[in-house]
Amino acid sequence: MEEQNSRTQHQDRIKLNVGGKLFETTVSTLLSAGPDSLLAALSAREWDNDPVFIDRDPEIFSVLLYLLRTSHLPSTARRFSKQELTEEALYYGVESQFKAAILPPPLSGIDASLIETIRPASDGFPTAFTAGAGDGSVWIAHGGQISGYDWNLLHAGTIRTHLDSITSIRRVWPEVAAVGSDTAAGLHLYDFSSGRRIESAQWTDSSDPRIYKARVLSITDSSTSVFASFECAHKENCILQIDKSTLKIASEIGRLPGNSSKTVVPKKLTYLPESGLIFSSAVSSGAFGYSGFIRLWDPRTREMVWETNEPGSGRSSRFGDSFADVDVEVEELTMFKVCSKSGDVGMADLRNLKDDPWIYLEEKNPSLRNTGGEENNVIHCYRKQVFVSREKGLEVWSRVEQIEEDVENRDFERRCYRRNFVDKVENCREKGMIRRMEGGGDRLFVSREGVEGLEVWESSDLSGAVSF
Repeated sequence: MEEQNSRTQHQDRIKLNVGGKLFETTVSTLLSAGPDSLLAALSAREWDNDPVFIDRDPEIFSVLLYLLRTSHLPSTARRFSKQELTEEALYYGVESQFKAAILPPPLSGIDASLIETIRPASDGFPTAFTAGAGDGSVWIAHGGQISGYDWNLLHAGTIRTHLDSITSIRRVWPEVAAVGSDTAAGLHLYDFSSGRRIESAQWTDSSDPRIYKARVLSITDSSTSVFASFECAHKENCILQIDKSTLKIASEIGRLPGNSSKTVVPKKLTYLPESGLIFSSAVSSGAFGYSGFIRLWDPRTREMVWETNEPGSGRSSRFGDSFADVDVEVEELTMFKVCSKSGDVGMADLRNLKDDPWIYLEEKNPSLRNTGGEENNVIHCYRKQVFVSREKGLEVWSRVEQIEEDVENRDFERRCYRRNFVDKVENCREKGMIRRMEGGGDRLFVSREGVEGLEVWESSDLSGAVSF
């Protein structure tokens, strides 16, 4: 009978001595850490009366033990830094559970707030950045350097490039970024893990002496290719396609001369996986207001499949109110623009384009209606939400499902969006104008004119995990 009780205790309980403090838990709790974890290995040891000794911090271990028991972090986790908790989670092999508990809930613009500002140690004014789509990590270009921050927003390292300033950056592999500069020629691929340049691409043409020292203005990528817009000193421009398997130029798309205002280089590129098309756009402003274009290119045929210019074609309903910025919602193949004079937001279905494809979002609340356009509006689409800067403030248009609609009536024209303030101007008068926004994971990253650091926006922690 005594031997049977001993066997039962061996199957159900285990004692651990962590840094001199005794813990007693169940084998199943330790096994929940995963088969490859240190805790699972300890639970498989032969049982005896002496507790297993682990020479680590007992207070942090109690936090991780609570995590294994409940899938949440206790309030006592606030006493430790993210770095301390991350290191101990890696030691015990519970990093996946820790990551699930600490990552923010799904990004909801109506419930988002500024939770942190990342400031690189050297030259802290971001010139460009690229967010990790899945985990919310981010790489920040500041001057000629790139600083990486992981899913936990911890500094993963900084590399120095040969460029004096990086103005375009795109993470094309987990450890590789494509970068360009508006002051130096070429597209360059840098391996973050080794800190070295692995390849460069230059736009050249031996038959045309005007094509030399072409600079990169924007970058996007697909699973097989990198696409970058190049511009020469005389304004000749094109989009180059670089094959990811060979890192060589595969094709030249949309080459345009530099003798017309309508041939401005694309300053924004987005690859659309569902259609295989490239969305390109550019906006410029001057004494006569804003003007710009939107073009869709098919890289398979190297042909343009649709175009609109503002002011110009496609302005039958609102001629003279050109867009100040435009972006595309990749998941739903929808593009959005913010108008320069009225400040209105328009949307268009990329599956059904025509001369004037725009439908304008209406705000029924009089207190939220626009009184006119603001300076330097920026628009960014992410996860079926449309973020728009208003002077120094930030607002979001969120998709609202129409409960009374049946499936057949849920067409594009009946989509409903509602507007909410994310950050009002009166709350951020000391901040600069928003220059760029980009979503990554469940975060929104924001950079501002003349302001050090990169803002990180997240939604409220509705799941009960602890914020740091």
